[in-house]
Amino acid sequence: MDALYTADFETPVGSVRVASSEKGLAYVQLPHANGRGFDGWRVRHAASARVKPGFEPNRTVVSQIQEFLEGKRDAFELPIDLRGTPFQLSVLEEVSRIPFGETRTYGQIADAIGSPAASRAVGAANGANPISLVVPCHRVIASNGHLQGYGGGLELKARLLAMERSHCAFQGDLL
Repeated sequence: MDALYTADFETPVGSVRVASSEKGLAYVQLPHANGRGFDGWRVRHAASARVKPGFEPNRTVVSQIQEFLEGKRDAFELPIDLRGTPFQLSVLEEVSRIPFGETRTYGQIADAIGSPAASRAVGAANGANPISLVVPCHRVIASNGHLQGYGGGLELKARLLAMERSHCAFQGDLL
């Protein structure tokens, strides 16, 4: 039987909950998250897991998420335990390749995984991302350039993209 270690902590955007298994980070719950939350994810992907409070097993995760949200980190270096269907995993693997400060459309992700007609399915898979921020689903936008869908709400999505763009512009100014 698996164990999931959870930690709740405050960030510049509000309260965040993370859950890690022995393999790595498995779940991130953002503030104001919509959907079924941690309990719904656990029922679908880790029903037999024992849930234990555990800041120590999540120390690196917490630290890196804090650094990212404070604009001090542009990439994560964490073991992950990503769970989902094969299609969801292929989408999330492609999303994880989007560079800091850049965006891709749902259609571009669909093309990249070899399913050009699957934009809507890509959106659903992106929406099921259990480790937001680490797999940067906030970097996926509509084909018209508008923000569309985000588990933490569109306001947070806009804030994350603005933070990344401003950080990239600042770095470019120094060169």
